[in-house]
Amino acid sequence: MAVFDRSGARVDEAAPELVLDNICKSFDGHVAVDRCDLVLKRGEIVALLGASGCGKSTLLNMIAGFEDPDYGTISLHGEVINAIPPYRRNVAMVFQHYAMFPHLTVADNIGYGLTARRLSRVEIGARVDEMVALLQLSGLEKRYPAQLSGGQRQRVAVARALAVRPDMLLLDEAFSALDRNLREDMQLELSLLLRRLKVTTVLVTHDQREAFALADRIAIMERGRIAQIGTPEDVYRKPGSSSVLRFLGTTNRFTGDLSDSGEVSIAPGLSFAAPVRIGTGAVLVDIRAEDITISREPTALHRTAPAQVVLRTFLGSQERIVLKLDNYQVVIDRPAQVALHQEPLAIGQQVYLEFDPASCRLSAAG
Repeated sequence: MAVFDRSGARVDEAAPELVLDNICKSFDGHVAVDRCDLVLKRGEIVALLGASGCGKSTLLNMIAGFEDPDYGTISLHGEVINAIPPYRRNVAMVFQHYAMFPHLTVADNIGYGLTARRLSRVEIGARVDEMVALLQLSGLEKRYPAQLSGGQRQRVAVARALAVRPDMLLLDEAFSALDRNLREDMQLELSLLLRRLKVTTVLVTHDQREAFALADRIAIMERGRIAQIGTPEDVYRKPGSSSVLRFLGTTNRFTGDLSDSGEVSIAPGLSFAAPVRIGTGAVLVDIRAEDITISREPTALHRTAPAQVVLRTFLGSQERIVLKLDNYQVVIDRPAQVALHQEPLAIGQQVYLEFDPASCRLSAAG
Protein backbone atom coordinates (compact mmCIF):
# COMPACT_ATOMS: atom_id res chain seq x y z
CA MET A 1 0.00 0.00 0.00
CA ALA A 2 1.43 3.37 -1.01
CA VAL A 3 1.96 5.92 1.75
CA PHE A 4 1.42 9.66 1.27
CA ASP A 5 2.34 12.61 3.47
CA ARG A 6 -0.03 15.39 4.53
CA SER A 7 0.50 17.27 1.26
CA GLY A 8 -0.46 14.22 -0.78
CA ALA A 9 3.08 13.52 -1.97
CA ARG A 10 4.15 9.91 -2.14
CA VAL A 11 6.52 8.95 0.69
CA ASP A 12 9.73 7.04 0.03
CA GLU A 13 9.48 4.45 2.81
CA ALA A 14 13.08 3.37 2.27
CA ALA A 15 14.43 6.85 3.03
CA PRO A 16 15.45 7.59 6.63
CA GLU A 17 12.71 9.21 8.66
CA LEU A 18 14.86 10.19 11.64
CA VAL A 19 18.65 10.49 11.83
CA LEU A 20 20.55 11.22 15.04
CA ASP A 21 24.17 12.05 14.33
CA ASN A 22 26.72 12.12 17.18
CA ILE A 23 24.25 13.47 19.77
CA CYS A 24 25.76 14.58 23.08
CA LYS A 25 24.17 16.11 26.19
CA SER A 26 25.53 16.95 29.64
CA PHE A 27 23.96 18.37 32.78
CA ASP A 28 26.23 20.15 35.28
CA GLY A 29 29.25 18.27 34.02
CA HIS A 30 27.50 14.88 34.03
CA VAL A 31 27.34 13.23 30.61
CA ALA A 32 23.75 12.05 30.04
CA VAL A 33 24.00 11.19 26.33
CA ASP A 34 27.35 10.42 24.76
CA ARG A 35 27.86 10.35 20.96
CA CYS A 36 24.64 8.58 20.03
CA ASP A 37 23.86 7.69 16.42
CA LEU A 38 20.49 6.32 15.34
CA VAL A 39 18.63 5.97 12.04
CA LEU A 40 14.93 5.10 11.72
CA LYS A 41 13.06 4.36 8.52
CA ARG A 42 9.41 5.22 8.00
CA GLY A 43 7.01 3.11 10.04
CA GLU A 44 9.75 1.55 12.15
CA ILE A 45 9.31 1.10 15.90
CA VAL A 46 12.54 1.40 17.89
CA ALA A 47 12.76 0.92 21.65
CA LEU A 48 15.38 2.68 23.77
CA LEU A 49 15.90 0.13 26.51
CA GLY A 50 18.06 0.52 29.59
CA ALA A 51 18.26 0.97 33.33
CA SER A 52 17.28 4.21 35.06
CA GLY A 53 19.78 6.98 34.41
CA CYS A 54 21.19 5.49 31.19
CA GLY A 55 20.14 8.52 29.10
CA LYS A 56 17.17 7.10 27.20
CA SER A 57 14.63 9.72 28.35
CA THR A 58 17.10 12.54 27.72
CA LEU A 59 17.59 11.27 24.17
CA LEU A 60 13.82 11.10 23.66
CA ASN A 61 13.40 14.65 25.01
CA MET A 62 15.95 15.91 22.49
CA ILE A 63 14.03 14.26 19.65
CA ALA A 64 10.87 15.97 20.95
CA GLY A 65 12.64 19.31 21.29
CA PHE A 66 12.27 19.62 25.06
CA GLU A 67 16.06 19.51 25.43
CA ASP A 68 18.74 20.85 23.09
CA PRO A 69 21.76 18.68 22.27
CA ASP A 70 25.15 20.13 23.20
CA TYR A 71 26.56 18.62 20.03
CA GLY A 72 25.34 16.70 17.00
CA THR A 73 22.32 16.97 14.74
CA ILE A 74 18.77 15.63 14.69
CA SER A 75 17.22 15.34 11.24
CA LEU A 76 13.60 14.58 10.36
CA HIS A 77 12.82 13.89 6.68
CA GLY A 78 16.32 15.09 5.83
CA GLU A 79 15.85 18.46 7.58
CA VAL A 80 17.95 19.36 10.62
CA ILE A 81 15.47 20.25 13.36
CA ASN A 82 17.79 21.22 16.24
CA ALA A 83 16.61 24.84 16.17
CA ILE A 84 12.93 24.05 15.51
CA PRO A 85 10.75 24.36 18.64
CA PRO A 86 8.71 21.35 19.79
CA TYR A 87 5.34 22.66 18.60
CA ARG A 88 6.66 22.97 15.01
CA ARG A 89 8.22 19.51 14.74
CA ASN A 90 4.97 17.59 14.19
CA VAL A 91 6.21 15.04 16.70
CA ALA A 92 3.66 13.74 19.22
CA MET A 93 4.52 12.39 22.66
CA VAL A 94 2.68 10.17 25.12
CA PHE A 95 3.94 10.66 28.66
CA GLN A 96 4.17 8.21 31.54
CA HIS A 97 1.13 9.69 33.33
CA TYR A 98 -0.65 10.75 30.12
CA ALA A 99 -0.70 14.53 30.97
CA MET A 100 -4.43 14.81 30.31
CA PHE A 101 -6.38 17.98 31.04
CA PRO A 102 -8.71 17.08 33.94
CA HIS A 103 -11.22 19.85 33.11
CA LEU A 104 -11.66 18.69 29.51
CA THR A 105 -13.80 15.83 28.25
CA VAL A 106 -12.37 12.88 26.35
CA ALA A 107 -13.39 14.47 23.04
CA ASP A 108 -11.84 17.81 23.99
CA ASN A 109 -8.63 16.16 25.17
CA ILE A 110 -8.31 14.31 21.87
CA GLY A 111 -9.00 17.47 19.91
CA TYR A 112 -6.77 19.78 21.96
CA GLY A 113 -3.80 19.65 19.59
CA LEU A 114 -6.07 20.21 16.62
CA THR A 115 -7.59 23.29 18.23
CA ALA A 116 -4.09 24.63 18.87
CA ARG A 117 -3.36 24.13 15.16
CA ARG A 118 -6.49 26.16 14.34
CA LEU A 119 -8.24 23.52 12.31
CA SER A 120 -11.90 24.09 11.51
CA ARG A 121 -14.55 22.80 13.87
CA VAL A 122 -15.76 20.38 11.22
CA GLU A 123 -12.29 18.94 10.65
CA ILE A 124 -11.64 18.69 14.39
CA GLY A 125 -14.88 16.80 14.86
CA ALA A 126 -14.05 14.41 12.03
CA ARG A 127 -10.56 13.72 13.42
CA VAL A 128 -11.90 13.16 16.94
CA ASP A 129 -14.52 10.74 15.61
CA GLU A 130 -11.80 8.92 13.67
CA MET A 131 -9.62 8.53 16.78
CA VAL A 132 -12.55 7.49 18.97
CA ALA A 133 -13.30 4.67 16.53
CA LEU A 134 -9.64 3.75 16.09
CA LEU A 135 -8.92 3.53 19.84
CA GLN A 136 -12.29 1.98 20.74
CA LEU A 137 -13.44 4.92 22.89
CA SER A 138 -17.02 5.08 21.65
CA GLY A 139 -19.43 6.14 24.41
CA LEU A 140 -16.70 7.84 26.46
CA GLU A 141 -16.52 11.12 24.54
CA LYS A 142 -18.26 13.20 27.20
CA ARG A 143 -16.50 11.72 30.21
CA TYR A 144 -13.70 13.44 32.13
CA PRO A 145 -10.32 11.84 32.91
CA ALA A 146 -11.29 11.17 36.54
CA GLN A 147 -14.17 9.03 35.27
CA LEU A 148 -11.90 6.76 33.22
CA SER A 149 -9.92 3.63 34.03
CA GLY A 150 -6.17 3.59 33.59
CA GLY A 151 -6.46 1.74 30.31
CA GLN A 152 -9.05 4.20 29.00
CA ARG A 153 -6.85 7.18 29.93
CA GLN A 154 -3.97 5.56 28.10
CA ARG A 155 -6.12 5.12 24.99
CA VAL A 156 -7.16 8.77 25.12
CA ALA A 157 -3.53 9.86 25.42
CA VAL A 158 -2.61 7.81 22.34
CA ALA A 159 -5.67 9.10 20.47
CA ARG A 160 -4.69 12.71 21.24
CA ALA A 161 -1.16 12.06 20.00
CA LEU A 162 -2.28 10.39 16.77
CA ALA A 163 -5.04 12.93 16.06
CA VAL A 164 -2.50 15.52 14.86
CA ARG A 165 -1.19 12.98 12.32
CA PRO A 166 2.39 13.27 13.54
CA ASP A 167 5.45 12.41 11.53
CA MET A 168 6.68 10.57 14.60
CA LEU A 169 5.25 9.21 17.84
CA LEU A 170 7.31 9.22 21.05
CA LEU A 171 6.33 7.03 24.01
CA ASP A 172 7.96 7.76 27.37
CA GLU A 173 7.29 4.81 29.70
CA ALA A 174 3.73 5.09 28.43
CA PHE A 175 2.51 1.78 29.91
CA SER A 176 4.25 1.78 33.29
CA ALA A 177 1.20 3.00 35.22
CA LEU A 178 -0.93 0.03 34.11
CA ASP A 179 -1.12 -3.37 35.77
CA ARG A 180 0.63 -6.20 33.96
CA ASN A 181 -2.34 -7.82 32.19
CA LEU A 182 -3.74 -4.50 30.98
CA ARG A 183 -0.26 -3.33 30.00
CA GLU A 184 0.30 -6.40 27.84
CA ASP A 185 -3.13 -6.04 26.22
CA MET A 186 -2.39 -2.40 25.36
CA GLN A 187 1.06 -3.27 24.01
CA LEU A 188 -0.48 -5.78 21.63
CA GLU A 189 -3.21 -3.40 20.46
CA LEU A 190 -0.81 -0.50 19.98
CA SER A 191 1.71 -2.67 18.13
CA LEU A 192 -0.96 -3.71 15.64
CA LEU A 193 -2.27 -0.14 15.33
CA LEU A 194 1.10 1.51 14.73
CA ARG A 195 2.03 -1.05 12.11
CA ARG A 196 -1.29 -0.60 10.34
CA LEU A 197 -0.89 3.19 10.33
CA LYS A 198 2.87 2.98 9.61
CA VAL A 199 3.65 5.51 12.32
CA THR A 200 7.38 5.87 13.01
CA THR A 201 7.78 5.42 16.76
CA VAL A 202 10.49 5.75 19.40
CA LEU A 203 9.68 4.02 22.67
CA VAL A 204 11.53 4.56 25.96
CA THR A 205 11.23 1.76 28.50
CA HIS A 206 13.14 -0.12 31.18
CA ASP A 207 10.82 -3.13 30.70
CA GLN A 208 12.41 -5.80 28.50
CA ARG A 209 9.09 -7.53 27.82
CA GLU A 210 7.61 -4.25 26.60
CA ALA A 211 10.54 -3.58 24.27
CA PHE A 212 10.34 -7.11 22.87
CA ALA A 213 6.57 -6.91 22.44
CA LEU A 214 6.53 -3.60 20.56
CA ALA A 215 9.80 -2.90 18.80
CA ASP A 216 11.17 -3.82 15.40
CA ARG A 217 14.62 -2.97 16.75
CA ILE A 218 15.93 -2.43 20.27
CA ALA A 219 18.70 -0.01 21.19
CA ILE A 220 20.31 -1.05 24.48
CA MET A 221 21.59 2.05 26.30
CA GLU A 222 24.36 2.06 28.90
CA ARG A 223 25.88 5.14 30.52
CA GLY A 224 24.58 7.49 27.85
CA ARG A 225 25.63 5.40 24.86
CA ILE A 226 23.90 2.90 22.59
CA ALA A 227 25.72 -0.29 23.49
CA GLN A 228 23.97 -2.44 20.90
CA ILE A 229 21.09 -2.17 18.46
CA GLY A 230 19.31 -4.90 16.54
CA THR A 231 16.14 -6.93 16.28
CA PRO A 232 14.81 -8.33 19.55
CA GLU A 233 16.04 -11.79 18.59
CA ASP A 234 19.49 -10.50 17.60
CA VAL A 235 20.19 -8.57 20.79
CA TYR A 236 18.96 -11.47 22.89
CA ARG A 237 20.67 -14.31 21.03
CA LYS A 238 23.81 -12.39 20.01
CA PRO A 239 24.59 -9.97 22.86
CA GLY A 240 27.56 -7.78 22.05
CA SER A 241 28.88 -7.70 25.60
CA SER A 242 28.53 -9.37 28.97
CA SER A 243 26.62 -6.35 30.27
CA VAL A 244 24.01 -6.66 27.48
CA LEU A 245 23.71 -10.39 28.15
CA ARG A 246 23.17 -9.81 31.87
CA PHE A 247 20.68 -7.01 31.29
CA LEU A 248 18.46 -9.12 29.03
CA GLY A 249 17.13 -11.89 31.23
CA THR A 250 18.32 -13.80 34.29
CA THR A 251 22.00 -14.66 34.05
CA ASN A 252 24.32 -16.69 36.24
CA ARG A 253 27.88 -15.45 36.63
CA PHE A 254 30.75 -17.71 37.66
CA THR A 255 34.43 -17.07 38.19
CA GLY A 256 36.42 -19.74 36.39
CA ASP A 257 39.93 -20.69 35.45
CA LEU A 258 40.92 -21.18 31.80
CA SER A 259 43.78 -23.65 31.40
CA ASP A 260 46.41 -23.88 28.69
CA SER A 261 44.49 -26.80 27.20
CA GLY A 262 41.34 -24.68 26.81
CA GLU A 263 39.42 -26.22 29.73
CA VAL A 264 37.30 -23.93 31.91
CA SER A 265 36.78 -25.00 35.53
CA ILE A 266 34.14 -23.07 37.46
CA ALA A 267 33.46 -25.34 40.47
CA PRO A 268 34.66 -28.68 41.83
CA GLY A 269 33.61 -31.36 39.35
CA LEU A 270 32.26 -28.85 36.80
CA SER A 271 34.36 -28.01 33.75
CA PHE A 272 33.97 -27.66 29.99
CA ALA A 273 35.88 -26.80 26.82
CA ALA A 274 35.99 -23.04 26.25
CA PRO A 275 33.81 -22.00 23.27
CA VAL A 276 36.39 -19.29 22.46
CA ARG A 277 40.00 -18.74 23.50
CA ILE A 278 40.66 -15.48 25.33
CA GLY A 279 44.00 -16.33 26.89
CA THR A 280 44.51 -18.24 30.12
CA GLY A 281 43.92 -17.60 33.81
CA ALA A 282 40.90 -16.19 35.64
CA VAL A 283 37.78 -15.66 33.53
CA LEU A 284 34.17 -14.64 34.09
CA VAL A 285 31.56 -17.07 32.76
CA ASP A 286 28.02 -15.79 32.09
CA ILE A 287 25.20 -18.16 31.19
CA ARG A 288 21.47 -17.56 31.06
CA ALA A 289 19.13 -19.30 33.48
CA GLU A 290 17.17 -21.00 30.69
CA ASP A 291 20.34 -22.39 29.08
CA ILE A 292 21.10 -24.70 32.02
CA THR A 293 19.35 -28.03 32.49
CA ILE A 294 19.31 -30.35 35.49
CA SER A 295 20.33 -33.98 35.58
CA ARG A 296 19.82 -36.43 38.43
CA GLU A 297 22.95 -38.27 37.30
CA PRO A 298 26.51 -37.03 36.60
CA THR A 299 26.97 -35.40 33.18
CA ALA A 300 29.93 -35.00 30.85
CA LEU A 301 30.40 -31.46 32.20
CA HIS A 302 29.50 -32.02 35.84
CA ARG A 303 30.92 -35.32 37.00
CA THR A 304 31.38 -34.97 40.76
CA ALA A 305 30.50 -32.65 43.71
CA PRO A 306 26.78 -32.28 42.89
CA ALA A 307 24.71 -29.16 43.49
CA GLN A 308 21.86 -29.06 46.00
CA VAL A 309 18.31 -27.89 45.37
CA VAL A 310 17.47 -25.05 47.81
CA LEU A 311 14.33 -23.54 46.25
CA ARG A 312 11.59 -24.36 43.73
CA THR A 313 9.16 -21.67 42.57
CA PHE A 314 6.19 -22.10 40.23
CA LEU A 315 5.91 -19.09 37.88
CA GLY A 316 3.02 -20.18 35.70
CA SER A 317 4.53 -21.13 32.36
CA GLN A 318 7.95 -21.52 33.98
CA GLU A 319 9.49 -23.17 36.99
CA ARG A 320 12.44 -21.50 38.72
CA ILE A 321 14.92 -23.71 40.55
CA VAL A 322 17.72 -22.38 42.73
CA LEU A 323 20.74 -24.57 43.43
CA LYS A 324 23.69 -24.28 45.79
CA LEU A 325 26.88 -25.21 43.94
CA ASP A 326 30.03 -24.74 45.99
CA ASN A 327 29.96 -21.00 46.80
CA TYR A 328 27.52 -20.18 43.98
CA GLN A 329 23.77 -19.74 43.90
CA VAL A 330 22.62 -21.00 40.51
CA VAL A 331 19.25 -19.95 39.08
CA ILE A 332 17.62 -22.20 36.46
CA ASP A 333 14.44 -21.37 34.56
CA ARG A 334 12.70 -24.15 32.67
CA PRO A 335 9.22 -24.72 31.19
CA ALA A 336 6.82 -25.78 33.91
CA GLN A 337 5.63 -28.64 31.69
CA VAL A 338 9.01 -30.33 32.11
CA ALA A 339 8.14 -30.98 35.74
CA LEU A 340 4.84 -32.65 34.75
CA HIS A 341 6.71 -35.55 33.18
CA GLN A 342 9.29 -36.03 35.91
CA GLU A 343 9.36 -36.83 39.57
CA PRO A 344 9.38 -33.44 41.37
CA LEU A 345 12.72 -32.19 42.60
CA ALA A 346 12.88 -32.13 46.38
CA ILE A 347 14.53 -29.48 48.50
CA GLY A 348 17.94 -30.78 49.48
CA GLN A 349 18.13 -33.18 46.52
CA GLN A 350 21.51 -33.52 44.83
CA VAL A 351 21.63 -32.80 41.10
CA TYR A 352 24.11 -32.09 38.30
CA LEU A 353 24.30 -29.33 35.68
CA GLU A 354 24.24 -29.68 31.93
CA PHE A 355 24.55 -26.95 29.28
CA ASP A 356 25.99 -26.24 25.87
CA PRO A 357 29.37 -24.51 26.32
CA ALA A 358 28.54 -22.39 23.26
CA SER A 359 25.79 -20.71 25.33
CA CYS A 360 28.42 -19.38 27.76
CA ARG A 361 30.04 -15.98 27.36
CA LEU A 362 33.61 -15.72 28.59
CA SER A 363 35.40 -12.53 29.49
CA ALA A 364 38.66 -11.78 31.26
CA ALA A 365 38.29 -11.36 35.02
CA GLY A 366 39.45 -8.15 36.64
